[in-house]
Amino acid sequence: MLYGRSAHISALDEVIAQARQGRGGAVVLRGEAGAGKTALLDAAVARGGAMGVLRTCGVESEADLAFAALHQLLRPVAGLLDALPGPQRDAARAALGHVADGAGDRFLLGAGVLSLLVEAAGPEGLLCVVDDFQWVDRASADALLFAARRLGTERVAMLFAVRGDAPVESVPSTVGVGGLSEEAAAELLESRHGLPAGPVRGELITLTGANPLALDEIAARLTPAQLAGREPLPDPLPGGARLFGDRVTGLSAPARLVALIAAVESDIEVVLRAAEQLADREAGAAATAFAELEESGLAEVSGTGVRFRHPLVRSAIHESAAPAEVRHVHAVLAELTAGDRRAWHLAGAALGQDESVALSLAEAAERSRDRGGYGAAASALTRAAELTPEPRARAVRLKGAAVAAWLAGRPGQAESLLAQAREGADGNIALAMEIAHLRGRFELNSGNAAEAVRILAAGDSLDMLADAVEAASYVGDTAAIVELGRRAAAHPEGFLRDTVAGIGLTLGGDAAGPGLLRRALARADESEDAADYLWATAAASALGESDLATEMAERAERVARVSGMTGQLPVVLEFVATADRLAGRLARSQAISEEGLALAREAGYENAVAAHLANLAVLAALRGEEEPCERQAREALAIALPHRVGLHAGVAAYARAMLELCLGRYVSAHDRFRAIAAAGPGTGHPTVAWRTVPDRIEAAVGAGDEAGARAALSAYERSTEHATTSESRALLARCRGLAESAEDAFGEALQLHTNPFEAARTALLLGERLRRAQRPGQARAHLRMAREVFEQAGARPWARRAQEELRAAGENGSVPPPGVLDALTPQELRIAGLVADGLSSKQIAARLFLSPRTVEYHLYKIYPKLGIGSRTDLARLVVLRKAPVAGDDML
Repeated sequence: MLYGRSAHISALDEVIAQARQGRGGAVVLRGEAGAGKTALLDAAVARGGAMGVLRTCGVESEADLAFAALHQLLRPVAGLLDALPGPQRDAARAALGHVADGAGDRFLLGAGVLSLLVEAAGPEGLLCVVDDFQWVDRASADALLFAARRLGTERVAMLFAVRGDAPVESVPSTVGVGGLSEEAAAELLESRHGLPAGPVRGELITLTGANPLALDEIAARLTPAQLAGREPLPDPLPGGARLFGDRVTGLSAPARLVALIAAVESDIEVVLRAAEQLADREAGAAATAFAELEESGLAEVSGTGVRFRHPLVRSAIHESAAPAEVRHVHAVLAELTAGDRRAWHLAGAALGQDESVALSLAEAAERSRDRGGYGAAASALTRAAELTPEPRARAVRLKGAAVAAWLAGRPGQAESLLAQAREGADGNIALAMEIAHLRGRFELNSGNAAEAVRILAAGDSLDMLADAVEAASYVGDTAAIVELGRRAAAHPEGFLRDTVAGIGLTLGGDAAGPGLLRRALARADESEDAADYLWATAAASALGESDLATEMAERAERVARVSGMTGQLPVVLEFVATADRLAGRLARSQAISEEGLALAREAGYENAVAAHLANLAVLAALRGEEEPCERQAREALAIALPHRVGLHAGVAAYARAMLELCLGRYVSAHDRFRAIAAAGPGTGHPTVAWRTVPDRIEAAVGAGDEAGARAALSAYERSTEHATTSESRALLARCRGLAESAEDAFGEALQLHTNPFEAARTALLLGERLRRAQRPGQARAHLRMAREVFEQAGARPWARRAQEELRAAGENGSVPPPGVLDALTPQELRIAGLVADGLSSKQIAARLFLSPRTVEYHLYKIYPKLGIGSRTDLARLVVLRKAPVAGDDML
């Protein structure tokens, strides 16, 4: 029976009821040892009724074994793996040890766990229960939390119980499980131990903090005289680690030995075999000793493992054993186990440094890494380094541990391990340079980009020079890019060399630069690497061809999603979201940045977080949403400025300038655009300044600064002299039309535009001039087209501006209703677009890290919104929506 926990039960009932209705969620029960978290989980399972149940419990001795908890949790439903999308299925099979190797990517694995839970849910739903989460191995924890954050439309409830303040990232619903109320504690003592009201009961409640386990255990061990108050209570009361201490020491020697073995190895068969070997007794003696342990109430068999009544039992067992005895137990267990378990038992048995044991742990780390268990790999390599006698080998293992920790989303630990590796690499130039390269990459992704430039520029290899150019590009340090490009030009010809050198030479005004970039772009189609397509994106941008850059970024996304390299996605999606925004696909850009933001936060890529926040701020500006624009720009700047990431700081500043322009506040917009153009490295960026020149010219003209508009046009002409694509020439023509009041230039731009959104902006500007020139009939056609595209793209300020111009031109009709697809959310638009591309639900799920059932759920929401009933109808609507004048904001 539970005492005083009605509010906690209600909270659990709510999440269970919502899961049954298809609104899945997760809740964390957080409290100190003995507060009753496990009892609440048991109650939740009982109240779940017909819901399916999957359950696991963290075990301290298995905290470094990759996927130990996940294997226990998912073993009953492993037969459903074939229903998963291919990449997710392969990642899950590898993690669960069903195949020797597979896609070791934690994003794919997390999506696979989510899909498997959804498949297991059935019509009544599923309860996924994880006790002692603080001991769950990191690889399992990452996958489970990835799934927990994406349960919005699933019939799955996930319940986590965790001790103290151990982190459970991004699960917002937490129920604190503290001491009982005085009334509930009194009821427990009276009903279980016959302790009536009085000084003894009050003192017990006060001294234990009303912790239910402590109350129950201590009251059971008091004498009748103590309970009656005839004798004083013991001082101190047996609490904390002593709570189970005398019960452990009260066991016979064989039972204590079995308890110690079970405290470091949970498999019951291995425990009994080890006990027989250590005790050197006749067959069956170990089983008798274990029976005594069970009768004591301290432990029980659960499936194939041993489950202690409470984690403090394990602590009490360890405290009662001598260190030499623990090492001896580990040594025997190492003989009876294999693989990762054997490696960790060898480490537990080691006394001092031992290369053979270190090698076993390094091999275990490699196996964990191949399965995507980067956290476990980091732990194994860290311990292996401690056991490694030779300094250089120790530094190499610390470097590997740092990489694994980074891939596990633990940047702080990664940087600490790399610092240790750096100390041990003294005198080895090659190793020191490898470590410096990693330091630079860590700084670039999550730290100071200017410091990354300094570190990486010290190297001579093409890879380090390329990374240094990338870092300098984020900072906005043109001089560094030019110098690094010249150094890269000394390397042999190839795609990366041509790109890096070409960017630097082009920015430096060297006539050879554009030719190198063209040669690199001609080779881009030969690549199967997402990183190469990102370099191709940079090459196209350096040539001033934003539409080609958009195409290259989209290829990078496709490759990263299907190649098992999804760890690159947070950064890849920066480029994709920007490309979609520049192409006028605002809804897709929103969905991409929301996904990228979530993945960047999970990966610990702080600078990518700033990138996605800045892009979301620009999108909010285009919709005229002041509060989200200001908030997201502020959050982006809070990361970008101290990290000297001028690119993201520049985009955040652009969001604020664009908000002013969208709302017709031209003087303020002009001031902000001039500040963007004047900002130096680390606070602004030349690419942002260049890309925003068309907006800057529009703001300058609106503010009455015609001289400023002409000066900006002159600079823009110089910066785009190597651009040859239609869209780049269209933007230049529009700028001439604005700065020189040349109507013909607007017409030329409309003939050249390939970007519907930019075409609509040009049409609006031309329509405004025609209307003011007393030619309303000609103006209306342009204004109608602009209004339609802006409405479909969700750019409401411009849509209102076009509508007001139409009224002024004599068209008094009301604003037309939104396009039929505009009722869909950004995520639904993405799914609709992929359906139109012919992808199945499984393929869409694999692309978007969803479960197939979630995709189907979204489709069943889409159909009634659009008044259709099939994929064929949906594909037809999307294709119709892709007409050139209507925009293309979902693909």
